[in-house]
Amino acid sequence: MNAHPPLQERALAALSSAMPADLFLTDADAMERYSRDWSGDHYARPLIVARPRSTAELSSLMKCCHEQQIHVVPQGGLTGLVGAAVPSYPGGELVVSLERMNKVRSVNAIDFAMVVEAGCILEDAKRQAETADCILPITFGAQGTCRIGGNVSTNAGGFNVLRYGMTRDLVLGLEVVLADGRVWDGLRTLRKDNRGYDLKQLFIGSEGTLGIVTAAALKIFPMPDKIETALVGLRSVEDAMQLYARARRECSDLLSAFELLLRGGIEIALNARDDLRDPLDQPYPVYVLIETSAAGRVDLRALLEGFLADASDLVLDGVIASSKAQADRLWLLREMMVEAQGRGGRYLRTDVSVSISSLASFVTDTLEALAERHPEAIAVTYGHVGDGNIHMNIVPPEDMSTNRFDELFHATEEVIFDMIDKHGGSISAEHGIGRVKQAAFLKRADPLTLELSRRIKDAFDPSHLLSEGRILERVEAGAGE
Repeated sequence: MNAHPPLQERALAALSSAMPADLFLTDADAMERYSRDWSGDHYARPLIVARPRSTAELSSLMKCCHEQQIHVVPQGGLTGLVGAAVPSYPGGELVVSLERMNKVRSVNAIDFAMVVEAGCILEDAKRQAETADCILPITFGAQGTCRIGGNVSTNAGGFNVLRYGMTRDLVLGLEVVLADGRVWDGLRTLRKDNRGYDLKQLFIGSEGTLGIVTAAALKIFPMPDKIETALVGLRSVEDAMQLYARARRECSDLLSAFELLLRGGIEIALNARDDLRDPLDQPYPVYVLIETSAAGRVDLRALLEGFLADASDLVLDGVIASSKAQADRLWLLREMMVEAQGRGGRYLRTDVSVSISSLASFVTDTLEALAERHPEAIAVTYGHVGDGNIHMNIVPPEDMSTNRFDELFHATEEVIFDMIDKHGGSISAEHGIGRVKQAAFLKRADPLTLELSRRIKDAFDPSHLLSEGRILERVEAGAGE
């Protein structure tokens, strides 16, 4: 084992006297995988890594950290994109990894609820729900790696928000360890509970700044026994929005996904894999990936076929998957757009949102502004139409030197965010603020919002030891004392 720096030595001595020795990792090689998130853009070595096995163990750890004034950052699957879970405090941060707290405590098909520990991988939780013939509908590309606590702490979105809502809409209750080690037990599966302030809502989306989620009670739903998937080609984003409005009326609550894909993204996916083929006979400027699902006595195929036939004035061409394998291939196009757009290198990620009625004009205005001001930038655009969430990412040209990337990313992000302001939208629809978007968030937040947010942070973490410097600016030691 390498010699420990003085601060690490002092922290380890204080913690190991009160905690089991096998709770901690201090070796540089062992800590390496806790030093970088999925994006690869953020790196810092933890002071120490702690891996508690229970809520009680984490509570004791946080009491010690509070007494010793040790800064802490919780980690889930490290699939975030805004630097919230990577150590960043100047004096060093202890990383709390929830990976050992990974049990599914219960699945109840009468309550249509499950209780899951924070370190449980989302895909594992979804499989457990399936054993009760139910689904946990949180769905996105990182579900084989991300963890439930991170989903809650970032209010994760995904493909099925249109039908089931964000993670916030699925949380019935939480168990949370606070910065001083106290445990808030709000782990209920009640559907209706109107006893005062709904404190769990403060922790959802707080990115680990108010407390560490250790378990969540989540809504689950009857397993659909029918799923139909279609990909259609259209003339424009405006036509896609018209199609969406009709789909909401004619397919009603059976519509579970409605994904917007521009042609540039399709080409990136096709170029990334030799086994992918252009899904339609000719290219179209805009595509929509539609999914409907149902359980019971519903002829879902006839419903989707009839809807698309009636929309022939908008739909230029399309295909309805004839098997699950073909449906998976259509979804693979969507997933490969995300995986391949950076060509293995850096690119700018955005996850903005506008009102659904403004989405078409926002996309048109923004792409025109980018083409005019930064024609060298390659804009890759796709999104979840049903919730107004658009990912407008910027890939640098292949011949651009890497030392110019940051300049391009900053300039194009400003264009995108300025257009978001113009259309009354949000600079973060699902990824959160973290450290990456903090400056843009603080620039746009009104003074009262910031004042109330700081008061909430002070109330839950008066010593500012937990995920300090995420969302809100860091408070210097001694400030306000």
